[in-house]
Amino acid sequence: MTSILITGATGFVGRTLLIRAVESGRRVWAPVRDEEKLHRQVAREGLDARMVTALPAEPKHWPGDVIPDQAVLSAGVLFARNRQEYFETNVDWTLRVLSHLPADCKTVVLSSQSAGGPTPANLAKRTEATPDAPLTWYGESKLVLERAVPHERNVTILRPPMILGARDTATLPLFKMARGLVRPKPGLRPKFFSYLGVDDVVGAIFAAMDVVERGPFYIAADEPVSDLELIATAARVAGARGVSLRIPQVFVRLLSAVVDAVPAMREATPSLTRDRAREIRADRWVVDAAKFRNVSTWRPSVPLEKALADAFAHYRESGQL
Repeated sequence: MTSILITGATGFVGRTLLIRAVESGRRVWAPVRDEEKLHRQVAREGLDARMVTALPAEPKHWPGDVIPDQAVLSAGVLFARNRQEYFETNVDWTLRVLSHLPADCKTVVLSSQSAGGPTPANLAKRTEATPDAPLTWYGESKLVLERAVPHERNVTILRPPMILGARDTATLPLFKMARGLVRPKPGLRPKFFSYLGVDDVVGAIFAAMDVVERGPFYIAADEPVSDLELIATAARVAGARGVSLRIPQVFVRLLSAVVDAVPAMREATPSLTRDRAREIRADRWVVDAAKFRNVSTWRPSVPLEKALADAFAHYRESGQL
């Protein structure tokens, strides 16, 4: 039986990955900070609890029989208020986990498009040959992690873009906005983004298990989506009608500064920080996944509307909408 270690198993991508791993007959080890949360999740998803073993978050506390054949390092801090918080988890802790894996363990490190930065103005799509220029602490932490992974390790690094689908938490504000009569859109000009459905991300992770090259590799749907199309599609799957209103970027910067300064607002809107607002200002986050397609069997297949419909259905079922 193949065994796999998954960090971030109680997060968005990790939860979906955990389900698919168990369904494929893999035994799963999951380092978590809250073991009870993992146990509740396994029961809620109807998974065989005998196939999932919770581990302490710190690898120095693992028992000696943790010898996985494969590993996926997908855990990470997405939104924080200072640089140190990003680096403690996204770099330092992830490298500690990696150092405790068997030397021959095939490992997929889930980085981010943010490690590369936005698409330069002179390009239609960012490729692996485009110089990295992260805008945020989050992007910097992911780039530092990529460069710190020892080259002797059997690792493949993936850089996904915006991820959509069931069990997501980051798109809840999108649906709340899409259901309003007035739907604010940051910036006066259309913005364009690459995206992937979460099932396509998990498919890319499993495909990367057979890839020898280190990467990093961008993964994305074939065609990008505009922010206006994203909002309109979210409204359509939610059965809502409204009007999109373009908001100047200066208001986004001012709002992010206010959110950073008010504790109650920070709690309600963790994704809107002055640091992450730098990414909102960029007009193009489009990448080319051709290189990964050329070295693997992976092909994206989840359309935008299906990914958003899955996310909306999950929010409804969980009582969040």
